Amino acid sequence: MDLVPVRRALLSVFDKTGLADFATRLHQEFGVELISTGGTARFLRDLGLPVIDVSEVTGFPEMMDGRVKTLHPRIHGGLLSLRDNPEHVKAMQEHGIQPIDLVCINLYPFKKTIETPNVTFEQAIENIDIGGPSMIRSAAKNHRFVLVVTTPDRYEKVLGDLREHNGSTCGKHRLKQAQRAFAHTAAYDALIADYLSKHLPPKLRAATEVADDLPETINLALKKKQNLRYGENPHQRGALYVASKPNEASVAFANQLHGKELSYINLLDADGALSTVKEFSDPAVCIVKHTTPCGCAIAQDLPTAFHRAYEGDPLAAFGGIVALNKPIDLETAQAITSVDKLLEVIVAPSYTADALQLLRDRWKNVRLLEVGPIGSFDRSELHLHKVVGGYLIQERDLIGTDETSWKVVSNRQPTTSEWSDLKFAWLVCKHVKSNAIALAKAQMLLGAGAGQMDRVSAARLAIAKAGERAKGSVAASDAFFPFPDGPQLLLEAGATAIIQPGGAMRDQETVDVVNRAGAAMVITGQRHFMH
Repeated sequence: MDLVPVRRALLSVFDKTGLADFATRLHQEFGVELISTGGTARFLRDLGLPVIDVSEVTGFPEMMDGRVKTLHPRIHGGLLSLRDNPEHVKAMQEHGIQPIDLVCINLYPFKKTIETPNVTFEQAIENIDIGGPSMIRSAAKNHRFVLVVTTPDRYEKVLGDLREHNGSTCGKHRLKQAQRAFAHTAAYDALIADYLSKHLPPKLRAATEVADDLPETINLALKKKQNLRYGENPHQRGALYVASKPNEASVAFANQLHGKELSYINLLDADGALSTVKEFSDPAVCIVKHTTPCGCAIAQDLPTAFHRAYEGDPLAAFGGIVALNKPIDLETAQAITSVDKLLEVIVAPSYTADALQLLRDRWKNVRLLEVGPIGSFDRSELHLHKVVGGYLIQERDLIGTDETSWKVVSNRQPTTSEWSDLKFAWLVCKHVKSNAIALAKAQMLLGAGAGQMDRVSAARLAIAKAGERAKGSVAASDAFFPFPDGPQLLLEAGATAIIQPGGAMRDQETVDVVNRAGAAMVITGQRHFMH
């Protein structure tokens, strides 16, 4: 079993959750000698426990505002020494180094610090732990003889190990804790590296990045936030992992106020719906199925926007995920609960108390997510796709309505109302799975053709969804029309204006079809594929 008795333990923690009972049990049940530092030592003495200060062990006082206290051979020698190596044992005896058998450490809260509003760079730097990670790494490296624990949720496991083995720890447990420890310090360092990269001066940052301005290396400091109900399918396990909190509303950091456990798809769809409504400053509502908007609208008020979004495709809205870009009040909640279809998730910046109660009463299981103020986009966030053996990483598609690059290529200019709808359709189409076509009228999505292998099929789907409502609508395409057949179908269905990136060899043929129909066409020069 490779058992090692625990006679001396070093405890130095910022988060003191569970420490009182853990330290008490170590001393009273197992007679473990306790070594500690600063605030942790005071905390333990207040419990009436005998504690040896680290300064007594090292012979040096804590100094430099606590920056230097455990970086000493009598600490790291006690952690790193191989107890079965005669030379190591001799060195310990010559230099008065005693072995340390258990290390309990958690680190300065760097993540919490940088998420604090208005935190300064200097404050963040001072919350970079140095001695803690050093001791964790020393203990973890020497796990044949030392047990390291870095989180309070492992205290009971440690005590159970000691009880099972009469005050000793077993090798398998020490190895597992060593793995956890290195994962812990790796994530901590990656978080710091990511924070510092965002504060490099532009010239220095450019020197460390490749030609396309994406980082040369990316450190994924991810921590499991919660287990999910399941993955894409019930036979797949799923979990949500998070890094540092972004500077914008996020479903990954939402407060769940009601409903059953979230699934993998719930969060994917909720993110898609929220990303869509973030595009608009006016009250906006988006309903998503399978990460694609099936209903979306903007209006002067949120209840109207919801009704119009829902009316866009009531059939597809069943089991949909709804996002709103303004707080939900009672009137909006009444609009939402007036529909007779099941909704899986509702995402909003916040809920009034009466609105929240109404939604809870209406649906027992609907997940209600509160994401906080929408704010602006966090442009430091990158978009990742996992492929076997690697990651595809890109900048997020944050181009909105960049009208400086737009050009009217038809004989007729769009009318004022068409311009309004074209801008709306363009922003919605950006969030529809490619190949994508969106039909809209009066700032309401009427039909979307999504995820098709050819653009003509996408157009047919959008037309079928819109039905007779397609008359007088506008159409948006996420990429150019390679042939005029797609636009011809849209015009025949009643579309009066089309917006698309352009750039096809047969663009002029498409423009000719539009002109013959007396319609308008806008070329954006920008593509919005989304896979």
